[in-house]
Amino acid sequence: MSVSAELIRELNEARARREPIALVSRPDGGAASLVRPGEDIGLAESALDGFFRSGKSGLADLAGGEQVFLAVHVPAPRLVLIGAVHISQALAPMARIAGLDVTIIDPRTAFATEDRFEGFPLYADWPDEVLPGLGLDPYTALAAVTHDPKIDDMPLMAALEANCFYVGALGSRKTHGKRQIRMEEAGVSEDAFSRIHAPIGLDIGASNPSEIAVSVLAEVILRLRGAKSEKGQGI
Repeated sequence: MSVSAELIRELNEARARREPIALVSRPDGGAASLVRPGEDIGLAESALDGFFRSGKSGLADLAGGEQVFLAVHVPAPRLVLIGAVHISQALAPMARIAGLDVTIIDPRTAFATEDRFEGFPLYADWPDEVLPGLGLDPYTALAAVTHDPKIDDMPLMAALEANCFYVGALGSRKTHGKRQIRMEEAGVSEDAFSRIHAPIGLDIGASNPSEIAVSVLAEVILRLRGAKSEKGQGI
């Protein structure tokens, strides 16, 4: 396999920007290349999506019969929690165990305290002050759980704009209906708004903050990996 210094530089720059990318090498020793989601290398789009969804490297058969090896590099999945509430206290450690990098944002200093979220990146600031620096992207999940439109609405719209793989919001269907009116008035399309999971979490009958946290994490993982019967959805 021949890998040029230029190719390695481009690969490293993409990884630094949290862009999914794969190094394509050929068993016959031909020149390597790079491929990103949606690009055509002679591999079925669904198969290429599968590599980027799983983040796993492996052999692939191209349409012309050639076999190549894809060394896949995808950003670490992240979970941004808007709200340092009881649900977040249960959700943050579980999400970390599941392999997600977790960040908590809440401008209410009574909730956003180090003793409640020891060891986690914590911002006691408004989301519009923090999110530009975090750089939301398709490998980020965002869950808004403050139940306060002044805090939740902006990050929800930012997550839709950034095509985050999961966008969820706490609140009843009635609350979500009012949210839709506000966001559509702010310019969010009906199609984009439909990507918000609300009421948040899988319907497992959760009745307390810890159980709600379980339902939210399960829904995040479902959107990240896709159910076995729904391959082709998610990232």
